[in-house]
Amino acid sequence: TPPSPAADHIHLLFPEDTPLPCSTNKKPRKSPAEKATGGAKGRKANGIPQTNGEGGDPVTLFEVVRMGKSAMQSVVDDWIESYKQDRDIALLDLINFFIQLVVELLYCGCMFRNMQNAEIIRKMTEEFDEDSGDYPLTMPGPLWKKFRYNFCEFICVLIRQCQYSIIYDEYLMDTVISLLTGLSDSQVRAFRHTSTLAAMKLMTALVNVALNLSIHQDNTQRQYEAERNKMAGKRANEKLELLLQKRKELQENQDEIENMMNSIFKGIFVHRYRDAIAEIRAICIEEIGVWMKMYSDAFLNDSYLKYVGWTLHDRQGEVRLKCLKALQNLYTNRELFPKLELFTNRFKDRIVSMTLDKEYDVAVEAIRLITLILQGSEDALSNEDCENVYHLVYSAHRPVAVAAGEFLHRKRGRSSPNGNLLRMLVLFFLESELHEHAAYLVDSLWESSQELLKDWECMTELLLEEPLIDDQTESSLIELMVCTIRQAAEAHPPVGRGTGKRVLTAKERKTQIDDKNKLTEHFIMALPMLLSKYQADSEKVANLLQIPMFFDLDVYSAGRMEKHLDALLKQIRLVVEKHIETDVLEACSKTYSILCSEEYTIMNRVDIARSQLIDEMTDRFTHSVEDLLQEAEEADDDDIYNVLSTLKRLTAFHNAHDLTRWDLFGSCYRLLKAGIEQGAMPEQIAVQALQCSHYSILWQLVKITEGTPSKEDLVALRRVVKSFLAVCQQCLTNVNTPVKEQAFMLLCDLLMVFSHQLVSGGREGLEALVFNPDSTLQNELLTFILDHVFIDQDDENQSDEEDEANKIEALHKRRNLLAAFSKLIIYDIVDMPAAADIFKHYMKYYNDYGDIIKETLSKTRQSDKILCAKTLILSLQQLFNELLQDQGPTLDRTSSHVSGIKELARRFALTFGLDQIKTREAVATLHKDGIEFAFKYQNPHGAEFPPPNLAFLEVLSEFSSKLLRQDKKTVHSYLEKFMSESMSERREDVWLPLISYRNSLLTGGEDGDRMSVTSGASSKTSSIRSKKGRTPIHKSKRIEGGSLTHRHTH
Repeated sequence: TPPSPAADHIHLLFPEDTPLPCSTNKKPRKSPAEKATGGAKGRKANGIPQTNGEGGDPVTLFEVVRMGKSAMQSVVDDWIESYKQDRDIALLDLINFFIQLVVELLYCGCMFRNMQNAEIIRKMTEEFDEDSGDYPLTMPGPLWKKFRYNFCEFICVLIRQCQYSIIYDEYLMDTVISLLTGLSDSQVRAFRHTSTLAAMKLMTALVNVALNLSIHQDNTQRQYEAERNKMAGKRANEKLELLLQKRKELQENQDEIENMMNSIFKGIFVHRYRDAIAEIRAICIEEIGVWMKMYSDAFLNDSYLKYVGWTLHDRQGEVRLKCLKALQNLYTNRELFPKLELFTNRFKDRIVSMTLDKEYDVAVEAIRLITLILQGSEDALSNEDCENVYHLVYSAHRPVAVAAGEFLHRKRGRSSPNGNLLRMLVLFFLESELHEHAAYLVDSLWESSQELLKDWECMTELLLEEPLIDDQTESSLIELMVCTIRQAAEAHPPVGRGTGKRVLTAKERKTQIDDKNKLTEHFIMALPMLLSKYQADSEKVANLLQIPMFFDLDVYSAGRMEKHLDALLKQIRLVVEKHIETDVLEACSKTYSILCSEEYTIMNRVDIARSQLIDEMTDRFTHSVEDLLQEAEEADDDDIYNVLSTLKRLTAFHNAHDLTRWDLFGSCYRLLKAGIEQGAMPEQIAVQALQCSHYSILWQLVKITEGTPSKEDLVALRRVVKSFLAVCQQCLTNVNTPVKEQAFMLLCDLLMVFSHQLVSGGREGLEALVFNPDSTLQNELLTFILDHVFIDQDDENQSDEEDEANKIEALHKRRNLLAAFSKLIIYDIVDMPAAADIFKHYMKYYNDYGDIIKETLSKTRQSDKILCAKTLILSLQQLFNELLQDQGPTLDRTSSHVSGIKELARRFALTFGLDQIKTREAVATLHKDGIEFAFKYQNPHGAEFPPPNLAFLEVLSEFSSKLLRQDKKTVHSYLEKFMSESMSERREDVWLPLISYRNSLLTGGEDGDRMSVTSGASSKTSSIRSKKGRTPIHKSKRIEGGSLTHRHTH
């Protein structure tokens, strides 16, 4: 009896030892699809599927599922109907469906009828590259995404519709499982991926069938037991026999389904869960999680859980993520915890370690899983495990922090009054020793503990209670409270969390407004009491004074709460009089500034209080300055303190408030002039006087730019600025470093403000205020940078953490100094050649200032490419001259110093980029200047000896690759104008720089043009080298860019 077409096809596709289903001999019938198209007429000769007729209706099962136009239920029902008519033809369509999923070609049994098994597998494999990712399951776009969903649904519906009859016919399922098992073992990725997905979805559908059978068995057993337990007279024997028969049938079906599942699990899952392709491993883990949750009695045991546990160590994040998601589905069900106990003990440490996973998505899910484990059994996690998760509330990645916050809330914040919870939160904050990250902690807990974090009444009560909390706890609670107020008022995460401010939804906006009203109404009354209690503590006061920033100030007038405003202003005044710490004074100044906003009706009341305070401080300052200047060298500590304390307060206020009508500049200028003349002004007074004068000038400029100034106003301001710049310039030579640094920063700032850019934007009337630094001032600024920025830190006695922090702070100051000067160069306020002294330090100080120098170089090139190129070559020339000064005329070209200059040149060359057309003229100019420098001086021993700077050509050759081919010839011609005939013939070691540079210019030319190298009288030239005198240092001048013209004179 000949085999059926379907069995024939499977037999040909797989090796002979593959178990195949038996088949009865039936006359082949056409499938419904074939009837509609007249058999094979609807298909191309090469096997590519066609659509039917003019309407474009799908012909094959593959096309029906891909297009998804029909409901999956009806698609499956149609296929079942065709299967009942002729199962061979229907099964062949189903097989072709699975094959097309991979190769999109419609194979039929006759195609391979005369081939051997090995040839069949080889031919199918040849259709695909083993690692090709181009097949339906991996194709991008919504169409193929929908197809994947339809494909999975088709398998599920097919098994569901066949579960009562067809799947037990020992033909359909055996054939499909054999097909999928064979494909899943292929070397071709497309075969493995597609067949594994199909097999896993098939297994899931079978698990559902097995579960239903189990339920039916239990119901049948109960019915049987109930009927059997009846009295003999009431017992129905026929019903008992029917129930017994039904139970037996169900058991047989259950055994068959278990055999099918066993075949898929052992034949496919066990091999593919560790496949080389991550997507295949992820499919296996995702589905085994479904099985364990769906049919926990059969699958939730260590025999299956171990596969998930092992895969927690997978190298791909997406697979680890599937493991965690699968476990979350299990741990969500409290009833399953006893079955998971052994797994938890075995793999808990791995799950805890995954909270630090490099993939943030994995870390978030690991924390959520740990939280579920905690909810199921607090004893499952040790204190150490919990500590590892707690610290993640300070993570910069917000989803990780929020998940950790939820864990912290579940662990520490259940079934306790808010007062106790707040104490616990503060204790946790203190234990973590990350006091600068309070905002991160609040943000982490915001989603899980808002009710607690918005309980400002409870926080205030705790702070106002005398004996209940200590000083450190109070400071931490105030810090956390201010962070909760900020989070509620601004409704977005702190800086460093999230990707920026997002648009709030209507609900979030309403919550924000309600929270702002709530906190305003509470703290309008509570803040004066808190300030009164803690007014002596600078840290607490500075934090508390941030609260008014988040007030809705209309509440003061709308709620008739002016008396509370007066109480607040009184407390702020007391704080100002009691403290001279900068952060406290700036907080007070900022609070006055916020309360003085013109848009609020309370402005007049606040303005009066502010003016009274400034009047008193100004009178005190004026008198104390007079006393100090009169006492001169005889001034005692009290006189100095009176001036310094009042000046600090006024400076802090002048930063945010226009105090020009009090004319503070006059007194400050007198102090500075006296300090310069007498040389005895205390350091802090000089620093504060400089800063206060600076603010005064800026406020005067604001007035002039906002109004229509008279000529007298401009002249007066110019006189003030000129005198202050002169004082700052004199302060650059002060013995006190803080004074020098302050003067330098203010000089740079004012030169920027009063530069040529002041008249841009239609402000030509301010031309009289423009200041251009003269060469003397430019040189002094550059000298300051070289003396105070490019210095080596003393590493001695710098071992403890405090010294390390001081070193970091000092580096931060130096970076600010360099950045301030670099801005002057970038905006053409200081001549660009001054940058040469900065560029030459690029490599030596790369770790400290590399980013600043690189940005300066980039910006200067944008403004003037040619002048920037001249500056670069000038910096290299300066380094070369310094080397000649240190080593003498006999340079060791193999030394690290020479290599350092060449490496710097190489780095400079890289900054020109790949577009040689844009940088053509600049690079040519650079070569021109370099050649002129190399031949600038003749050797005093005669023309047969190399010029002293000839070795510089070796540095210059680093830029040859940036020349266009035609420009190389031009530069080479220019080089030859400097070379005598004898130079072209010299081959000794001392002439190697010329030879290598010339060869670098001849790259791509004729080989005969190149200079060959032969070793010459090395000993003779070395003795001559030692007799050379030192060369004079090249002094830079600003040169306009031009063409490659020969300017060398002999």
